[in-house]
Amino acid sequence: MIAAIGELLLDVTIAPEGDLIPDDDCDAHIRIGGGGQAANFCAWVASLGEPARLITRIGDDDAGRSLVADLQAHGVEVAARVAADPTGAVAVLVGPGGTRAFARQRGAGRGLRPEDVEAAWLDGVELLHVSGYALHSEPLSGAVRRTAALARQARALISVDLASAADLKASGPERIAVELAGLGAELLFATELEAAAMPVPLNRLAKVPVVKLGAGGCRIFGRRVPTPAVDVVDSTGAGDAFAAAFCVAYLEGATPLEAAGRAVLVAARAVTQLGARP
Repeated sequence: MIAAIGELLLDVTIAPEGDLIPDDDCDAHIRIGGGGQAANFCAWVASLGEPARLITRIGDDDAGRSLVADLQAHGVEVAARVAADPTGAVAVLVGPGGTRAFARQRGAGRGLRPEDVEAAWLDGVELLHVSGYALHSEPLSGAVRRTAALARQARALISVDLASAADLKASGPERIAVELAGLGAELLFATELEAAAMPVPLNRLAKVPVVKLGAGGCRIFGRRVPTPAVDVVDSTGAGDAFAAAFCVAYLEGATPLEAAGRAVLVAARAVTQLGARP
């Protein structure tokens, strides 16, 4: 079992067929579905044939119930607290070459508290994956600390996917570095911008640091692992697909370089479709 802690969000992805024109219409491909870094990670883990569980908090609304049902349909267990706050949402505007811009509405997920997390949610878990977004605000970061402590008691590995460079700078990179040191992560994923925002090298924060290079593949222990050339439709969720494939391979006994080789293939498949889920 691989678990992840973080947000479950409503994603509205808009891919215009041409340039947007102020005060006028433009045809577009529009997809409404599930999102959230931790939730996407779990969906990709399940698609790779491994059991997955999401630890989260959702709103007591139609969006929350629909998102849970959709994730369960992907084969993911959902361990969730239900709250009066609305479920969060993200609008994703896809530009040329799969580039993206995001607008977000924070919701119930940020309110998960340490006391909301049940020890039973970590039963059978071999790896806990932490969404970097969950480290930027209380009480959610406190829930992460409690969940990680329970995971360590169960002898589970911990992985973290940093997010985002702007949020890291706003939260204080030094504070996030202290959070990471306390988690004791085995695996740490970051983009080049996120890695550059940290006040210490990633190898001081995790046993296996992995830098995601987008179309350039990834860099691990000073070696670059290239990704195959594909026609990019939408890069949303590619990093989550990469992390999921890497964690699955690593748990199966692959070396970090072997895991990276498998991960870039799954990420390449992810960018050929619209949306963040398999």
